[in-house]
Amino acid sequence: MATSTNAKVAQLQEDAKQFTLVKSKSHWQRALDQLRRDYLTLIALAVVLTLAVFAILAPQISQYVTGYRFDEENLSRIFASPSYDHPLGTDEQGRDHLTRLIWGGQVSLGIAFLAAILSLTIGVIFGLMTGYYGGVVDDFMIWFITTLNSIPGLFLLLIVSSVLGPDPINLILVLGLLGWTGTMRLVRGETLALREREFIVAARAMGASDARIMAIHIFPNIISIVIITLAIDIGVLILAESGLSFLGFGIPAYIPSWGNMLTNAQAYFSRAPHLVIMPGLLITITVLCLYVIGDGLRDAFDPTVNS
Repeated sequence: MATSTNAKVAQLQEDAKQFTLVKSKSHWQRALDQLRRDYLTLIALAVVLTLAVFAILAPQISQYVTGYRFDEENLSRIFASPSYDHPLGTDEQGRDHLTRLIWGGQVSLGIAFLAAILSLTIGVIFGLMTGYYGGVVDDFMIWFITTLNSIPGLFLLLIVSSVLGPDPINLILVLGLLGWTGTMRLVRGETLALREREFIVAARAMGASDARIMAIHIFPNIISIVIITLAIDIGVLILAESGLSFLGFGIPAYIPSWGNMLTNAQAYFSRAPHLVIMPGLLITITVLCLYVIGDGLRDAFDPTVNS
């Protein structure tokens, strides 16, 4: 009997040696692993980061690389073809097109990013409050955003932009204050699903304040949705800024942005097509890459994909 018992113990020890301990991964670690395998998203992210770096370093590139200011005119070189001195040619006032594209990227990307941060902040705050409290607060906010969304977005943007005037700060405020409703709906839906979970009920029972519950317990669980929304919103707002500038209600003509550069160049397409192609191409590539990043982040943070 003892021999049989010892044999079983020895067999169990032998079997135990065959098992290897696997360290469990958090949701964020699994998401990062998924992103590392998503080469299309990584390429899109690299493109956007490269454009962002060029935009941030626009003053240095203008001074030390191209050697021209974005508003420096040379009427003897109007509509110059691409050359060593002007790699992308010049516009109707002899201004270096490459320099203006880099500065235009700083304006377009900067406005879209700041407006996205503003709209995201408003949407997250209202989404948390309406989803957590419900009741009259929720009913009022749903009525308000339904009424706001019933007005055509472009029409509303044109009215507000024409009242405030063409200015980068005004454009950031207009795009940010009118673009938060979609984020608010997403955050509200997630908060409604989370507020009755056991850890929220436990925190409430232990005396945690509503503000602490929303900030410490609910918000970290929706941060992935916020990141995805930010990436997509930046692309949407780049298109909105370009559209408003194209219609003459966005950035003033003396400040280069991809949108108003496209507007100014449309009259000279037959004479200098590069003035139209490059701003349009940069807008298309940037927005496409941001959509790819948003789609890749959605897949990475989806537990049914990376589990």
